[in-house]
Amino acid sequence: MFGISTGMLLLLIIVALFLWSAVHILPEYERGVVFFLGRYQAVKGPGLVLIIPGIQRMVRISLRTVTLDVPTQEVITKDNVSVTVNAVVYFRVMSADKAVIAVENYLYATSQLAQTTLRSVCGQAELDELLSEREKLNVKLQEILDRQTDPWGVKVTLVELKAIDLPEEMKRAMAKQAEAEREKRAKIIHAEGELSAARKMLEAAQLLSQNPVSLQLRYLQTLVEVASEKNSTTIFPIPIDLVKPFLMREEKKEGGG
Repeated sequence: MFGISTGMLLLLIIVALFLWSAVHILPEYERGVVFFLGRYQAVKGPGLVLIIPGIQRMVRISLRTVTLDVPTQEVITKDNVSVTVNAVVYFRVMSADKAVIAVENYLYATSQLAQTTLRSVCGQAELDELLSEREKLNVKLQEILDRQTDPWGVKVTLVELKAIDLPEEMKRAMAKQAEAEREKRAKIIHAEGELSAARKMLEAAQLLSQNPVSLQLRYLQTLVEVASEKNSTTIFPIPIDLVKPFLMREEKKEGGG
C-alpha cells in the first residue's frame, strides 16, 4: 500500500510539472513564437497556449512600443566641427516571427544600428543644419532605421534628437557672432530711422518754402515753445521779413508827411 501511494504521488508530481511547463498564458500585448522540434510552427496568443515540453518551444515577444535611449555619440560635422549628440528612438515589433528568426537579438541590433545611423546622418550635415533643421534630420533618421529594421519585423515610428553639445570655444564664437549680428541690425534700423527723418524734414522744408508766411508762423511757434520751457533770456535774430511790412508803412507815412 505504501509503494502504491508513493508511485501515485510521483505520478501526480510528474503530471503537475508537465502541466506547469505546458500551459502558458499570454497577455494581450505578447505573442508566442512556437517551434516544433526546432522548426518554426506558428505564432500563438494572446490567451491560453499549450506547449508540449521537450518537443515544442515558445519564445515570448512583446508588441508594445519600446523607448530606446541612444547613448551620446561624438560626431564630426561636414564643416569639421566636433559635437556630441544623443537621441531617443521609438519602435515596436510588427512581426513576432521575424523578430525571433531573422535576427538574434532585435533590441541589441536596433540599438547598435541607431548609434551608427546617428553618427552617419549627423556627420553628413553642417553645424547650422544640425542646429536649425532638427525636424528634417529626425525624419531622415526615422526613414533609414525603419528601412533597415523592416526585415526584422520591427517598425521604427519616431526618432528625436535630444541634445547637441558644442565645444566651449565654439559656443563663445557663436555668442560673439550673435552679438555682432544684433549690433548690425541695430545700426541698420538707426540709419533707416535717420534717413526717414531726413526725408520728412526735406518735405516739410519744401512745403514751407512755398509760402513765406508759413515759415514765419513756424518761426514764431518755435519762439513760444522755447520761451515756455526755458526760464532764461534767449536772444533770437529776427528775420527781416517779419519787420519789413512795418518799415514800409513808416516810410509811406514819412513820405506823405
